[in-house]
Amino acid sequence: MAKPITLFTGQWADMPFKEICKKAAAWGYDGLEIACWGDHMEVNKAAENPDYIKRKKKTLEEYGLKCWAFGAHLAGQCVGDLYDERLDGFAPDKVKGDPEKIRDWAVQQMKTTAQVAKKMGISVVNGFMGSPIWRFWYSFPQTTEEMIENGFKKIKQLWTPILDEFDRQKVKFALEVHPTEIAFDFYTTQKLFDVFEHRPTLGLNFDPSHLVWQGMDPQLFIREFSDRIYHVHMKDVAVTLDGKSGILGSHLPFGDIRRGWNFRSLGHGDVDFEEIIRELNDIGYQGPLSVEWEDNGMDREYGAQESVEFVKSIDFSPSKVAFDKDMKTE
Repeated sequence: MAKPITLFTGQWADMPFKEICKKAAAWGYDGLEIACWGDHMEVNKAAENPDYIKRKKKTLEEYGLKCWAFGAHLAGQCVGDLYDERLDGFAPDKVKGDPEKIRDWAVQQMKTTAQVAKKMGISVVNGFMGSPIWRFWYSFPQTTEEMIENGFKKIKQLWTPILDEFDRQKVKFALEVHPTEIAFDFYTTQKLFDVFEHRPTLGLNFDPSHLVWQGMDPQLFIREFSDRIYHVHMKDVAVTLDGKSGILGSHLPFGDIRRGWNFRSLGHGDVDFEEIIRELNDIGYQGPLSVEWEDNGMDREYGAQESVEFVKSIDFSPSKVAFDKDMKTE
């Protein structure tokens, strides 16, 4: 059975919601992973006005689209991050420049997002958690184990009340393992689940692109955390180390061809999607395959249309036949 193919609207938030619905439907997507910014999903309006949610559902229905998940990455980042001026770009004007007010806003925003997800009939919210210790990833000046432990404890303190609300709404939170997050690779993800005592509310929005350039095999990530794969991003990346470029990016902007790696449209990078589909089939995942399209070297509408066709071609079903069963000779 084919998995639904959705388009994450985070990279399309400059477009009105109705316009991206029209385009996604024309390209052949089954639905959207709706970003909670721009006018795509304004959670405070949705919480206060039942007609807001009705209008969103009507627009989706008009174009034959469904929604299985929200993306709440920006507010989530503001919960756990140490403040710098970049967070002002994620926060409303009334709290910009005030670290505590930004965090308070973000915590409430995430709780409200869980409530709105329930009203929309959605059971998964994807996002980031932020990290008070990301700056310690390279242990110089010297980083003590106590500093790392305190950082994980801080995330647990900040996110426990949020996850409590998710529990009340019967909605799961799926962290996208990603640089700048408290969990950015295999062992930090393992540690995060340990710190939260493997609380079922907390799972993963699996995204292979952020693992490949760090040197990991994404399919092994699925295998290890099989019971925590709550949602899947389809996103590609190309590693192009040439002797001059470094894996850290050299402070060059995304898309600069001098970088050691860049995100690519699906099928144009180094992610082995066949192995990923095989692993997803093995764990019985039947949720959305959500295209998170980023490629600074390609027109995005061309890339988004090409990507849905790519996903359709690679999403094969597992065999229902045991080829060596009941073998016998005359």
